[in-house]
Amino acid sequence: MAEKIKVKEYEVVKGLLYSKDHVWAKKEDSKIRIGVTDYAQKQLKEVISVELPEEGEEVEKGDSIATLESIKTVADVFTPVTGKVVEVNTKLEEEPTLINEDPYGEGWIAVIEASDPSELEELMTAEEYSKEISK
Repeated sequence: MAEKIKVKEYEVVKGLLYSKDHVWAKKEDSKIRIGVTDYAQKQLKEVISVELPEEGEEVEKGDSIATLESIKTVADVFTPVTGKVVEVNTKLEEEPTLINEDPYGEGWIAVIEASDPSELEELMTAEEYSKEISK
């Protein structure tokens, strides 16, 4: 189990990278698995539906690649890297609450084959993200 940092009622997993848009990224060889952070899912409250990207879709860093609908609001998920969507978590279509229950595990959203992995260098470490959400 990955080590976590506790910030107020939020958990931040060490070893992942984070965007200011509350998206986490995990490097898996040339692919990047992404999802939303514990902070993001708690802000949304209960996620009731998820609109996922298409496999094979080309995405640019900063594009909205998924939409999460909760009882409170609708939120876009922005990709932290440019590349091609090579896998999507179709389980979320039937079980959108996986995002609430396990945002860093079963609640992942997509895997992107990054065309420029150096874009990851612009993301925050777990420690930096913890400071960001503790403000």
